[in-house]
Amino acid sequence: MTPDFARDGLRLDIDDQPADADVEVLPNGLEAFNESRWPGHQKWRPLAVFARDGATIVAGLAGETYSGWLFIRYLWVSDALRGRGIGRELIAAAEGRAVERGCHSAWVDTFTFQAPGFYRKLGYAPFGELDYPPDFKRIFLRKQLG
Repeated sequence: MTPDFARDGLRLDIDDQPADADVEVLPNGLEAFNESRWPGHQKWRPLAVFARDGATIVAGLAGETYSGWLFIRYLWVSDALRGRGIGRELIAAAEGRAVERGCHSAWVDTFTFQAPGFYRKLGYAPFGELDYPPDFKRIFLRKQLG
């Protein structure tokens, strides 16, 4: 049986190392669809906060804001700086910028072997979890800002 997309002259490509330009087509198309159904909504905006020692990044946070939410994609603090409050400062700075952008809440996901306790101390509450990877959990947490 021929898949529907093949009958339309299309092909299905699986790409383990997609070009950035190819991947960027997806959020652009999704954003156009969202705007057609949800006119005037807040757009995706990247957000990053870095701690640097000279030119070297020694800690940082990267994520984005979208329609009232801050999503923390990555938070990393070098081993030498852990336990010194740098992570708290990175989160506070990102949350502050998110509030400036009109965000009301934030969310993050972490593994049980990473930092769920850290986020809980900062006011993040779990709202879901997955058994992933085996013997661990991936925990999703959120916090109201402002």
